[in-house]
Amino acid sequence: MTKKKPKDQPAQELGEQLEDQALNEQEQPDMSLEEQLVRAQEQSEEYLKMAQRVQADFDNFRRRTRQVASESFDDGARAFIKTLLPVCDNLERALQEPREDDPLYQGVLLVHRQLQDTLNQRGVQVISRQGEAFDPTLEDAVAQANPEDGEPGTVSDVVLKGYKMGDTVLRHAMVRVVPG
Repeated sequence: MTKKKPKDQPAQELGEQLEDQALNEQEQPDMSLEEQLVRAQEQSEEYLKMAQRVQADFDNFRRRTRQVASESFDDGARAFIKTLLPVCDNLERALQEPREDDPLYQGVLLVHRQLQDTLNQRGVQVISRQGEAFDPTLEDAVAQANPEDGEPGTVSDVVLKGYKMGDTVLRHAMVRVVPG
């Protein structure tokens, strides 16, 4: 079984070049000191360039690895936040009828505020564009509104809030649109 040589192995190439150099020096013992010095300087420059290429390759690798890790973290965060959105919806439904003197209501209100603050800190924004022109990249039209509810082609009512994180839509808002 033979091993295949990897495409980019500068360290292995360097080792092979050193072996070749040692063999060449043994074969050419009659070189003058001046010629040997010139040759050593050339090889030194060559090794320096090779080391700089290896360093640049490693820096590029490190940068790409960081970028992939960051993207993976953001993908995981988006996926997790998507699982929390139904919880937000249910908390909002529980808060639809205000009961200021009820301690349970107050507790649900505090939990909802804390969840909203946490989502805001992570860069999650609510998509609620009532009265604005319908945008299919942000909203899903689930029903038609009455023509007297607003200008044709505008969102008259938000049935279910949408959310986005940065430029990525986590969930489209479900809206009623004025026909036209």
